[in-house]
Amino acid sequence: MRCVFVQFRCKPGTTYEVADAIYDREVVSELYSTSGDFDLIAKVYIPEGADVGHYLTEKLFDIPGISRTLTTMTFRAF
Repeated sequence: MRCVFVQFRCKPGTTYEVADAIYDREVVSELYSTSGDFDLIAKVYIPEGADVGHYLTEKLFDIPGISRTLTTMTFRAF
């Protein structure tokens, strides 16, 4: 499995609803509220052989209230 981190910027007043919807999808292993440019950050494990972009688009990015996302890929370096 490949680990990625996805940050979510939510439309004003929708952060709790977006967080609930993300958890309901049972796709993320961890989800946190954050300060700064984004409201939430999630740790997601992408199944082997799955395209990261397609997987995230199909599983998460259609949730109402999300205005922007930022995906950070991870690589085993150590």
